[in-house]
Amino acid sequence: MADLSIQGLCALLHLASPQLPVGGFSYSQGLEAAIEHGLVTDAGTARTWIADALAHGFARCEAPLWLLLRRAWSASDEVAVQEWNQWFIASRDSREARAETLQMGWSLHSLLRSVPWGGEAFAPRLTRLGALVDNPGLAYPTAFACACAAVQADEAHALLAYGFAWLENQVAAAIKAVPLGQVAGQSLLLALHPLLEQAVGEARRRADAQPPRLDTMLPQWSVLQARHEHQYSRLFRS
Repeated sequence: MADLSIQGLCALLHLASPQLPVGGFSYSQGLEAAIEHGLVTDAGTARTWIADALAHGFARCEAPLWLLLRRAWSASDEVAVQEWNQWFIASRDSREARAETLQMGWSLHSLLRSVPWGGEAFAPRLTRLGALVDNPGLAYPTAFACACAAVQADEAHALLAYGFAWLENQVAAAIKAVPLGQVAGQSLLLALHPLLEQAVGEARRRADAQPPRLDTMLPQWSVLQARHEHQYSRLFRS
């Protein structure tokens, strides 16, 4: 990894913050359905669920796609940005999952329009983001990767920030819905740190492959996300 400046670190902490107003807190990505069906009942089963989603979903599809988007933004390759943005939307295999990424992408774009992110040089990229919002829709990784490219954040550090935000949100959902205590939740998050590092390494290998290797191996996760759409009592939107 390249050296990280204080300014670059602040930018990544800003984007990864749970206070970023993009609505991530309102989604569980199937975790709530797993709790409803008795698959996640305590800290141990929550760890297994999140670790599997990290290793077999995030590391194999979302994270390498994020890297491809980050590289496309840095190279000003609009065709590649549009291709990988559409690829990610198509990879969301439930109505709620697609709605989640499009809503969060829209919200991040709206935020970037409202604050002086990246200076005047960011304006052309912001225009291209707006075009994606209108057609076919802006996936959240596309918007996040664009924001990172605007501040020239090292891709490995930026992916780690993106992954940590995902991981922290999953743990927060488990704390609310299992439920878990705050100490148990923090212990769970700490235990998953090494797995996040492994996921980032796997994602880089997959993004570097020719052609890139993108896939997921989470059929039960997909089924439960679809079932969540009809769940009677729920806290989360996915």
